[in-house]
Amino acid sequence: MEAKATAKATHVRISPRKVQIVLDLIRNQPANKALAILQYTPKAACEPVSKLLKSAMANAENNHNMDAARLYVAECQVGPGPILKRIRPRAQGRAYRINKRTSHITLTLKEME
Repeated sequence: MEAKATAKATHVRISPRKVQIVLDLIRNQPANKALAILQYTPKAACEPVSKLLKSAMANAENNHNMDAARLYVAECQVGPGPILKRIRPRAQGRAYRINKRTSHITLTLKEME
């Protein structure tokens, strides 16, 4: 049995490359340990990922009747969302593009056998 939470982690305003570093830390970890890792890791991506993990744990407990103590992070992945394109003025009348990237984060929890 598995519980999946994706809805609350679309269009997150942080680069997928930065989120991937945080997801590598919690992959295949027990859910409670993953929360502790996220709490003490000084990365900007930890806040939305921990929020998503708590949401997935609540979904597993309430919607799928799974035991919260036996949950682990089975899959976690990030994909690129839409890019917000901005223009930065440069020297001699030129304009450079600034890409403000967004992420779609998917996290899957499963119950240990």
